[in-house]
Amino acid sequence: MTDREKDVFDLINSNPLVSQEEISERLKIARSSVAVHISNLMKKGYILGKGYVLKDAPYTAVLGGANIDIEGTPIGSLKMRDSNPGIVNKSFGGVARNIAENISKIGIDTKLLTLVGDDSHGNDLLDYCRKKGIDTSYSLSLQGKSTSTYISILDKNKDMAVAISHMDIMTKMDISFITKRASVIQGSSLCVVDTNIPFETLEYILKNFIKTKFIVDTVSLEKSKKIKNLLPYIDTLKPNKIEAEELSGININTKQDVEKAAEIIVEKGVKNIFISLGKEGVYYFNGGDKGFIKPPEIEVTTATGAGDAFIAGVIYGKSERENIKKQAIYGVSASIAVLTNGKDRENNLNIDKINKIFKEVKRCNSMKNI
Repeated sequence: MTDREKDVFDLINSNPLVSQEEISERLKIARSSVAVHISNLMKKGYILGKGYVLKDAPYTAVLGGANIDIEGTPIGSLKMRDSNPGIVNKSFGGVARNIAENISKIGIDTKLLTLVGDDSHGNDLLDYCRKKGIDTSYSLSLQGKSTSTYISILDKNKDMAVAISHMDIMTKMDISFITKRASVIQGSSLCVVDTNIPFETLEYILKNFIKTKFIVDTVSLEKSKKIKNLLPYIDTLKPNKIEAEELSGININTKQDVEKAAEIIVEKGVKNIFISLGKEGVYYFNGGDKGFIKPPEIEVTTATGAGDAFIAGVIYGKSERENIKKQAIYGVSASIAVLTNGKDRENNLNIDKINKIFKEVKRCNSMKNI
Protein backbone atom coordinates (compact mmCIF):
# COMPACT_ATOMS: atom_id res chain seq x y z
CA MET A 1 0.00 0.00 0.00
CA THR A 2 1.49 3.34 -1.08
CA ASP A 3 1.32 6.43 1.15
CA ARG A 4 -1.44 7.95 -0.99
CA GLU A 5 -3.40 4.70 -1.07
CA LYS A 6 -3.15 4.61 2.72
CA ASP A 7 -4.56 8.17 2.87
CA VAL A 8 -7.53 7.07 0.76
CA PHE A 9 -7.96 3.85 2.74
CA ASP A 10 -7.95 5.74 6.07
CA LEU A 11 -10.66 8.13 4.87
CA ILE A 12 -12.84 5.25 3.69
CA ASN A 13 -12.18 3.35 6.90
CA SER A 14 -13.37 6.31 8.99
CA ASN A 15 -16.44 6.82 6.76
CA PRO A 16 -17.38 3.93 4.43
CA LEU A 17 -20.03 6.15 2.78
CA VAL A 18 -17.59 8.87 1.78
CA SER A 19 -17.80 9.85 -1.88
CA GLN A 20 -14.93 10.09 -4.32
CA GLU A 21 -15.60 13.82 -4.57
CA GLU A 22 -15.18 14.22 -0.81
CA ILE A 23 -11.96 12.21 -0.86
CA SER A 24 -10.72 14.36 -3.73
CA GLU A 25 -11.42 17.54 -1.77
CA ARG A 26 -9.93 16.24 1.50
CA LEU A 27 -6.70 15.06 -0.11
CA LYS A 28 -6.55 17.84 -2.72
CA ILE A 29 -6.09 15.42 -5.60
CA ALA A 30 -8.06 14.87 -8.80
CA ARG A 31 -11.19 12.73 -8.65
CA SER A 32 -9.74 10.53 -11.40
CA SER A 33 -6.72 9.90 -9.18
CA VAL A 34 -9.04 8.86 -6.33
CA ALA A 35 -10.71 6.35 -8.64
CA VAL A 36 -7.33 4.90 -9.60
CA HIS A 37 -6.27 4.56 -5.95
CA ILE A 38 -9.56 2.86 -5.04
CA SER A 39 -9.19 0.50 -7.99
CA ASN A 40 -5.67 -0.40 -6.82
CA LEU A 41 -6.91 -0.96 -3.27
CA MET A 42 -9.57 -3.34 -4.60
CA LYS A 43 -7.00 -5.23 -6.68
CA LYS A 44 -4.77 -5.59 -3.63
CA GLY A 45 -7.66 -6.86 -1.53
CA TYR A 46 -7.93 -3.96 0.93
CA ILE A 47 -11.41 -3.06 -0.35
CA LEU A 48 -13.63 -6.09 -0.91
CA GLY A 49 -16.26 -4.63 -3.22
CA LYS A 50 -18.74 -1.89 -3.98
CA GLY A 51 -19.96 0.22 -1.13
CA TYR A 52 -16.40 0.25 0.24
CA VAL A 53 -16.64 -2.95 2.25
CA LEU A 54 -13.25 -2.97 3.91
CA LYS A 55 -11.08 -5.88 4.83
CA ASP A 56 -9.44 -5.62 8.26
CA ALA A 57 -6.19 -3.71 7.90
CA PRO A 58 -3.43 -6.22 7.06
CA TYR A 59 -0.47 -6.54 9.38
CA THR A 60 2.73 -8.49 9.77
CA ALA A 61 3.34 -10.36 13.01
CA VAL A 62 6.96 -10.64 14.16
CA LEU A 63 7.86 -13.31 16.69
CA GLY A 64 11.20 -13.70 18.45
CA GLY A 65 13.95 -11.94 20.34
CA ALA A 66 14.31 -8.40 21.63
CA ASN A 67 17.23 -7.17 23.68
CA ILE A 68 19.27 -4.26 24.93
CA ASP A 69 22.67 -3.77 23.28
CA ILE A 70 25.29 -2.05 25.44
CA GLU A 71 28.56 -1.22 23.73
CA GLY A 72 31.70 0.16 25.37
CA THR A 73 34.54 1.71 23.36
CA PRO A 74 37.82 2.84 25.03
CA ILE A 75 39.27 6.23 24.16
CA GLY A 76 42.75 4.76 23.83
CA SER A 77 44.16 1.24 23.86
CA LEU A 78 42.07 -1.29 25.74
CA LYS A 79 43.72 -2.32 28.98
CA MET A 80 42.61 -5.67 30.31
CA ARG A 81 41.89 -6.07 34.02
CA ASP A 82 41.65 -2.28 34.40
CA SER A 83 39.08 0.51 34.22
CA ASN A 84 39.20 2.14 30.78
CA PRO A 85 37.97 5.69 30.06
CA GLY A 86 35.67 5.53 27.09
CA ILE A 87 32.19 5.86 25.62
CA VAL A 88 29.21 3.64 26.40
CA ASN A 89 26.22 3.44 24.07
CA LYS A 90 22.89 1.72 24.62
CA SER A 91 20.58 0.71 21.81
CA PHE A 92 17.61 -1.55 21.24
CA GLY A 93 18.28 -4.78 19.37
CA GLY A 94 17.19 -8.36 18.86
CA VAL A 95 16.51 -9.88 15.45
CA ALA A 96 12.71 -9.87 15.68
CA ARG A 97 12.58 -6.41 17.24
CA ASN A 98 14.92 -5.01 14.57
CA ILE A 99 12.84 -6.49 11.77
CA ALA A 100 9.64 -5.16 13.34
CA GLU A 101 11.08 -1.63 13.49
CA ASN A 102 12.22 -1.79 9.88
CA ILE A 103 8.84 -3.05 8.67
CA SER A 104 7.07 -0.29 10.59
CA LYS A 105 9.37 2.34 9.08
CA ILE A 106 8.26 1.43 5.56
CA GLY A 107 4.59 1.79 6.42
CA ILE A 108 3.43 -1.74 7.21
CA ASP A 109 1.32 -2.34 10.32
CA THR A 110 3.42 -4.47 12.66
CA LYS A 111 2.72 -6.50 15.78
CA LEU A 112 5.71 -7.63 17.87
CA LEU A 113 5.41 -10.79 19.95
CA THR A 114 8.38 -10.96 22.30
CA LEU A 115 9.41 -11.29 25.95
CA VAL A 116 11.05 -8.68 28.20
CA GLY A 117 11.79 -8.57 31.90
CA ASP A 118 9.96 -6.41 34.43
CA ASP A 119 12.92 -4.03 34.60
CA SER A 120 13.83 -0.60 33.29
CA HIS A 121 15.41 -2.08 30.17
CA GLY A 122 12.19 -3.90 29.30
CA ASN A 123 10.04 -0.83 29.90
CA ASP A 124 12.38 1.33 27.80
CA LEU A 125 12.41 -1.20 24.97
CA LEU A 126 8.63 -1.50 24.73
CA ASP A 127 8.17 2.28 25.03
CA TYR A 128 10.64 2.81 22.19
CA CYS A 129 8.84 0.26 20.00
CA ARG A 130 5.47 1.89 20.61
CA LYS A 131 6.91 5.28 19.65
CA LYS A 132 8.02 3.69 16.37
CA GLY A 133 4.46 2.62 15.62
CA ILE A 134 4.89 -1.04 16.58
CA ASP A 135 1.99 -2.74 18.35
CA THR A 136 3.50 -4.36 21.46
CA SER A 137 0.22 -5.30 23.13
CA TYR A 138 0.92 -8.99 22.48
CA SER A 139 4.40 -8.92 23.99
CA LEU A 140 4.85 -9.99 27.59
CA SER A 141 6.79 -8.57 30.54
CA LEU A 142 7.82 -11.41 32.86
CA GLN A 143 8.05 -10.76 36.57
CA GLY A 144 11.35 -11.67 38.18
CA LYS A 145 13.14 -11.95 34.83
CA SER A 146 15.76 -9.71 33.24
CA THR A 147 15.40 -8.33 29.74
CA SER A 148 17.79 -9.93 27.26
CA THR A 149 21.03 -7.96 27.29
CA TYR A 150 24.13 -8.08 25.11
CA ILE A 151 27.20 -6.26 26.38
CA SER A 152 30.24 -5.87 24.14
CA ILE A 153 33.62 -4.22 24.72
CA LEU A 154 35.44 -2.99 21.65
CA ASP A 155 39.12 -2.24 21.18
CA LYS A 156 40.52 1.01 19.80
CA ASN A 157 39.91 -0.28 16.24
CA LYS A 158 36.26 -0.89 17.14
CA ASP A 159 36.66 -4.64 16.84
CA MET A 160 34.99 -6.71 19.53
CA ALA A 161 37.41 -7.72 22.30
CA VAL A 162 34.91 -9.53 24.52
CA ALA A 163 31.15 -9.79 24.98
CA ILE A 164 28.61 -11.22 27.38
CA SER A 165 25.17 -12.39 26.30
CA HIS A 166 22.36 -12.78 28.85
CA MET A 167 19.34 -13.99 26.90
CA ASP A 168 17.88 -16.88 28.90
CA ILE A 169 14.46 -15.19 29.01
CA MET A 170 13.80 -16.52 25.50
CA THR A 171 13.53 -20.05 26.95
CA LYS A 172 10.25 -18.84 28.46
CA MET A 173 8.69 -18.31 25.04
CA ASP A 174 6.87 -21.61 25.29
CA ILE A 175 3.87 -23.17 23.56
CA SER A 176 1.52 -21.64 26.14
CA PHE A 177 2.75 -18.16 25.12
CA ILE A 178 1.90 -19.01 21.51
CA THR A 179 -1.54 -20.55 22.08
CA LYS A 180 -2.67 -17.44 23.96
CA ARG A 181 -1.74 -15.38 20.89
CA ALA A 182 -2.97 -17.81 18.24
CA SER A 183 -5.48 -15.36 16.74
CA VAL A 184 -2.73 -12.79 16.13
CA ILE A 185 -0.61 -15.29 14.24
CA GLN A 186 -3.57 -16.66 12.30
CA GLY A 187 -4.80 -13.20 11.36
CA SER A 188 -1.47 -11.93 10.02
CA SER A 189 -0.78 -11.46 6.33
CA LEU A 190 2.75 -12.67 7.03
CA CYS A 191 4.47 -13.87 10.18
CA VAL A 192 8.21 -13.43 10.68
CA VAL A 193 9.86 -15.87 13.08
CA ASP A 194 13.48 -15.84 14.22
CA THR A 195 15.26 -18.93 15.47
CA ASN A 196 16.07 -17.46 18.88
CA ILE A 197 12.95 -19.13 20.23
CA PRO A 198 13.10 -22.69 21.65
CA PHE A 199 12.94 -25.55 19.14
CA GLU A 200 9.74 -27.01 20.62
CA THR A 201 7.99 -23.65 20.25
CA LEU A 202 9.30 -23.11 16.74
CA GLU A 203 8.16 -26.58 15.71
CA TYR A 204 4.71 -26.03 17.22
CA ILE A 205 4.25 -22.73 15.41
CA LEU A 206 5.28 -23.96 11.98
CA LYS A 207 3.33 -27.22 12.15
CA ASN A 208 0.08 -25.92 13.68
CA PHE A 209 -0.57 -22.64 11.84
CA ILE A 210 -0.68 -24.22 8.40
CA LYS A 211 -2.52 -21.35 6.70
CA THR A 212 -0.03 -18.73 7.89
CA LYS A 213 2.81 -17.71 5.60
CA PHE A 214 6.00 -17.82 7.64
CA ILE A 215 9.19 -15.95 6.87
CA VAL A 216 12.06 -17.40 8.89
CA ASP A 217 15.29 -15.63 9.80
CA THR A 218 17.96 -18.23 10.50
CA VAL A 219 19.90 -15.83 12.83
CA SER A 220 23.10 -17.92 12.96
CA LEU A 221 24.68 -21.15 11.76
CA GLU A 222 24.02 -22.94 15.03
CA LYS A 223 20.42 -21.75 15.33
CA SER A 224 19.66 -22.53 11.69
CA LYS A 225 19.98 -26.22 12.59
CA LYS A 226 16.62 -25.96 14.38
CA ILE A 227 14.75 -25.75 11.08
CA LYS A 228 16.50 -28.53 9.12
CA ASN A 229 13.46 -30.79 9.50
CA LEU A 230 10.89 -27.98 9.35
CA LEU A 231 11.55 -26.68 5.84
CA PRO A 232 8.21 -27.87 4.34
CA TYR A 233 6.36 -25.48 6.67
CA ILE A 234 8.29 -22.34 5.66
CA ASP A 235 7.10 -19.96 2.96
CA THR A 236 10.20 -17.77 2.78
CA LEU A 237 13.73 -18.34 4.07
CA LYS A 238 16.77 -16.05 4.13
CA PRO A 239 19.98 -17.87 5.01
CA ASN A 240 23.50 -16.65 4.35
CA LYS A 241 26.02 -18.82 2.53
CA ILE A 242 27.21 -20.90 5.49
CA GLU A 243 23.65 -21.39 6.74
CA ALA A 244 22.61 -22.50 3.25
CA GLU A 245 25.49 -25.00 3.31
CA GLU A 246 24.16 -26.41 6.58
CA LEU A 247 20.58 -26.67 5.33
CA SER A 248 21.46 -28.11 1.91
CA GLY A 249 24.32 -30.38 2.96
CA ILE A 250 26.72 -29.16 0.25
CA ASN A 251 29.71 -26.83 0.18
CA ILE A 252 29.22 -23.53 -1.62
CA ASN A 253 32.26 -22.29 -3.54
CA THR A 254 30.80 -21.18 -6.88
CA LYS A 255 27.66 -19.63 -8.28
CA GLN A 256 26.63 -23.06 -9.49
CA ASP A 257 26.92 -24.30 -5.89
CA VAL A 258 24.63 -21.49 -4.74
CA GLU A 259 22.04 -22.49 -7.32
CA LYS A 260 22.30 -26.15 -6.35
CA ALA A 261 21.96 -25.39 -2.63
CA ALA A 262 18.84 -23.32 -3.31
CA GLU A 263 17.36 -26.13 -5.40
CA ILE A 264 17.96 -28.66 -2.63
CA ILE A 265 16.37 -26.45 0.03
CA VAL A 266 13.33 -25.77 -2.17
CA GLU A 267 13.03 -29.48 -2.94
CA LYS A 268 12.84 -30.01 0.83
CA GLY A 269 9.76 -27.79 0.97
CA VAL A 270 10.66 -24.10 1.26
CA LYS A 271 8.54 -22.05 -1.16
CA ASN A 272 10.86 -19.06 -1.63
CA ILE A 273 14.54 -18.72 -0.76
CA PHE A 274 16.90 -15.76 -0.74
CA ILE A 275 20.54 -16.71 -0.13
CA SER A 276 22.53 -13.72 1.10
CA LEU A 277 25.99 -13.49 -0.46
CA GLY A 278 27.40 -10.38 1.24
CA LYS A 279 28.99 -7.97 -1.21
CA GLU A 280 27.94 -10.27 -4.05
CA GLY A 281 24.27 -9.59 -3.35
CA VAL A 282 21.61 -12.27 -3.18
CA TYR A 283 20.36 -15.31 -5.07
CA TYR A 284 16.60 -15.93 -5.25
CA PHE A 285 14.68 -19.05 -6.23
CA ASN A 286 11.11 -20.29 -5.88
CA GLY A 287 11.17 -23.48 -7.93
CA GLY A 288 10.69 -21.51 -11.13
CA ASP A 289 12.02 -17.97 -11.16
CA LYS A 290 15.66 -17.59 -10.16
CA GLY A 291 18.57 -15.21 -10.44
CA PHE A 292 21.35 -13.21 -8.83
CA ILE A 293 20.85 -9.59 -7.79
CA LYS A 294 24.14 -7.77 -7.41
CA PRO A 295 24.27 -4.44 -5.52
CA PRO A 296 25.99 -1.39 -7.00
CA GLU A 297 29.29 -0.19 -5.57
CA ILE A 298 28.55 1.60 -2.29
CA GLU A 299 30.42 3.24 0.55
CA VAL A 300 29.50 1.28 3.64
CA THR A 301 29.21 3.53 6.69
CA THR A 302 27.87 0.95 9.13
CA ALA A 303 28.39 -2.80 9.07
CA THR A 304 25.23 -3.93 10.86
CA GLY A 305 21.54 -4.17 10.12
CA ALA A 306 21.63 -5.25 6.48
CA GLY A 307 20.03 -8.65 7.05
CA ASP A 308 17.14 -7.30 9.10
CA ALA A 309 16.55 -4.57 6.51
CA PHE A 310 16.61 -7.12 3.69
CA ILE A 311 13.71 -9.03 5.20
CA ALA A 312 11.76 -5.79 5.59
CA GLY A 313 12.33 -5.03 1.91
CA VAL A 314 11.13 -8.49 0.88
CA ILE A 315 8.02 -8.07 3.04
CA TYR A 316 7.29 -4.74 1.37
CA GLY A 317 7.55 -6.46 -2.02
CA LYS A 318 5.19 -9.17 -0.87
CA SER A 319 2.72 -6.60 0.49
CA GLU A 320 2.69 -5.01 -2.97
CA ARG A 321 2.21 -8.46 -4.53
CA GLU A 322 5.41 -8.22 -6.52
CA ASN A 323 7.19 -11.21 -8.05
CA ILE A 324 10.16 -12.82 -6.32
CA LYS A 325 12.68 -10.90 -8.45
CA LYS A 326 11.26 -7.56 -7.38
CA GLN A 327 11.08 -8.80 -3.77
CA ALA A 328 14.81 -9.54 -3.98
CA ILE A 329 15.53 -6.09 -5.39
CA TYR A 330 13.49 -4.43 -2.65
CA GLY A 331 15.44 -6.48 -0.12
CA VAL A 332 18.81 -5.45 -1.54
CA SER A 333 17.64 -1.83 -1.77
CA ALA A 334 16.59 -1.77 1.89
CA SER A 335 19.94 -3.28 2.90
CA ILE A 336 21.82 -0.60 0.99
CA ALA A 337 19.71 2.13 2.60
CA VAL A 338 20.85 0.95 6.03
CA LEU A 339 24.48 0.23 5.14
CA THR A 340 25.04 3.70 3.64
CA ASN A 341 23.31 5.80 6.29
CA GLY A 342 25.93 5.85 9.03
CA LYS A 343 24.67 5.61 12.59
CA ASP A 344 21.52 7.63 11.92
CA ARG A 345 19.13 4.82 12.84
CA GLU A 346 16.19 7.20 13.09
CA ASN A 347 16.21 8.04 9.39
CA ASN A 348 17.95 5.08 7.80
CA LEU A 349 14.92 3.50 6.17
CA ASN A 350 11.78 4.72 4.43
CA ILE A 351 9.95 3.72 1.29
CA ASP A 352 11.04 6.80 -0.71
CA LYS A 353 14.69 5.97 -0.07
CA ILE A 354 14.13 2.31 -0.95
CA ASN A 355 12.36 3.19 -4.21
CA LYS A 356 15.22 5.50 -5.21
CA ILE A 357 17.82 2.80 -4.57
CA PHE A 358 15.56 0.24 -6.30
CA LYS A 359 16.09 2.08 -9.60
CA GLU A 360 19.86 2.06 -9.13
CA VAL A 361 19.90 -1.67 -8.36
CA LYS A 362 17.85 -2.31 -11.51
CA ARG A 363 20.32 -0.26 -13.55
CA CYS A 364 23.29 -2.09 -12.02
CA ASN A 365 21.74 -5.40 -13.06
CA SER A 366 20.75 -4.11 -16.52
CA MET A 367 17.04 -4.64 -15.91
CA LYS A 368 14.99 -2.28 -18.05
CA ASN A 369 11.72 -4.10 -17.61
CA ILE A 370 10.93 -6.44 -14.73
